[in-house]
Amino acid sequence: MKSLLLRRWAAAAACSASLGSMLPCGSLAAEAPSPTITVQAPHYGDALFYFFQDQYFTAVTGLMVSQTLHRVAPHDDEAEVLRGGLLLSYGLHRQAAQVFERLVERGTDPATRRRAWYFLAKIRYQRGLVQPAADALARIDGPLPPQLADDHALLQAQVQMALGQYGPAADALRGLAERKPAARASGWASVWTLGWFGQQYADDETDRATRYARFNLGVALIRSGQRDSGVKILDELGQQAAGNEEMRALRDQANVALGYSALQAEEPENARKWLERVRLNGPASNKALLGFGWAALSLKQPKLALVPWTELAKRDSDDAAVLEARLAMPYALTELGAIAPAAAQYEQTLGQYAQSDQQLDESIAALRNPGWLDALLTLNPGEEMGALRQISRLPQMPAAGHLRLVMAQNDFQEAFKNHRDLRFLQANLADWRSKLASYRAMLDHRREFFDKRLPVLHAQTGGIDLAPRKQLRDQLSAELAQATTDGDGLAFADARQRSLLGRAGTARDTLDRLAAAPDAPDTAAQRERLRLLSGVLSWELAEAYPERAWQARKGLQQLGKELDTAGRRLEELLQAEGSERQRLDSLGQRLEVMARRVEQLAPQVAALSGVQQQALQTMAIASLQQQKERLAGYTTQARFALAQLHDQALERTPGTGDGPAKPEGANAKP
Repeated sequence: MKSLLLRRWAAAAACSASLGSMLPCGSLAAEAPSPTITVQAPHYGDALFYFFQDQYFTAVTGLMVSQTLHRVAPHDDEAEVLRGGLLLSYGLHRQAAQVFERLVERGTDPATRRRAWYFLAKIRYQRGLVQPAADALARIDGPLPPQLADDHALLQAQVQMALGQYGPAADALRGLAERKPAARASGWASVWTLGWFGQQYADDETDRATRYARFNLGVALIRSGQRDSGVKILDELGQQAAGNEEMRALRDQANVALGYSALQAEEPENARKWLERVRLNGPASNKALLGFGWAALSLKQPKLALVPWTELAKRDSDDAAVLEARLAMPYALTELGAIAPAAAQYEQTLGQYAQSDQQLDESIAALRNPGWLDALLTLNPGEEMGALRQISRLPQMPAAGHLRLVMAQNDFQEAFKNHRDLRFLQANLADWRSKLASYRAMLDHRREFFDKRLPVLHAQTGGIDLAPRKQLRDQLSAELAQATTDGDGLAFADARQRSLLGRAGTARDTLDRLAAAPDAPDTAAQRERLRLLSGVLSWELAEAYPERAWQARKGLQQLGKELDTAGRRLEELLQAEGSERQRLDSLGQRLEVMARRVEQLAPQVAALSGVQQQALQTMAIASLQQQKERLAGYTTQARFALAQLHDQALERTPGTGDGPAKPEGANAKP
């Protein structure tokens, strides 16, 4: 859980604000399953492990396999929400919507259903599908978990503002913006239960969400016509202490929004007051410097306007504010009556514009070569598909700053992510092509081994005939039954006893022959001894009979079991011969189906990758073309203003006119 908090915190710190209504940064992939859940299915836990390792492709594929094999119970609904969320992170909002709609149809619990619709609304809004996002938000019929409630309110307002519904957006934000951090900290602490760290994170995250809500509320009120209320909220936010870069950037944006709103309302004093609060080196500093100059010019202080514009003109010419400042500087000089310096400044500005235009041409030429995308992929790798990996490094190319502005756009980021994902899929299909070749080789080896082993098994088992052995077992069983019925111990005599019985019989026959002879000797003593010995032997047989009968029955039972086992194994061996061939053939067929599938997908993915690459090039070139058009407009204005200055110079010559005319060059408003 701590790793989740750290990931969310890092994502928040990395977020940069932009002018206008906004939401805290984040993506669907950063939204974890319910933090209070106890994982009972190991395969579901395995998917969560890869999810928290940011290996979303492995997570979603493993999860789908486990779902197919029914391994995620009792987390079926949670697993579906996770799968839908992962599909959303790849922009597959239609497929995700189908997942969530099935959850609704099968009567999943309301909390899971509400979270599903929230995730769907969030990704739809991020993809620019504003009305579908509003439709998804309308399906949320109850409260969301505390860790999503604030983002839900902000998203609701963001969607309403995108639809032009500023009044309802302001109503949605007002309650959230007016809440204090302490009032909501206990709710966060009860969710995360991480001691001081969890409490501190709850306070920081609550304050962060409140500030975004207040910013959005202020903008919504201004756009809905309630300017005084909106200005008050933004003014408070513009003076509030900020503990990190994200909040400082948001504070700057609030002051810039106030300044430009004042300029549009023709309140230059207020505009200057608010724009002075903006940091000189923050992300909003260029707009602030430009607006401050226009505020000074509106107050008839052109000399003061030159101060911020001179600083701004020294900055990177990739920013439109810098280009406009270079055009505004000679206009301010003209207002001061410095015609010659103004003309020189216009000449310098035209030269800078020409240089920027040439750099744009070089950048466009470089963008027409797809090699820059390969370099961009190399500098911004990703082991797997994922929505959180952004562009952080640029390749070496002419005027890379132009490309930086293009890549800062959300559309380009999304398109590049899709391109990188397609490249990942290409590599994945190539890997599967290699794996399938290995699997074929393994299967061929298995067939070869089976074919070699089968004759040996046939040779070993071919001479085995269990019928005579079973017949002998039946015969022995009958004899045992008879011996048991007769109670005859002779049937169980051992070898010594059978030998003694044979000798006793021989002795008895000998005594009988002697008794029949004419001169028969007296054999009474020998007969007595033979009788005694025979009695002892009969006693031994009678005494050993019960144990020997039991041992015989036991041995006969064991013999029957072994014969049955042998018969069963012979039968299984015969069945295995056919089933193994069938299994090997089935595996071979599956491999062929997969191979055909890979061969079908590979050209499709390659074609889509080419289309996406072309779309990225077109998008980047179109953005630079727009910069060229804006630059051409500035150039035209500069040339027109310079021509006016030349006309004024001629008019100042004796006999050529009545006096100087007011130049028309720079824009009077931002």
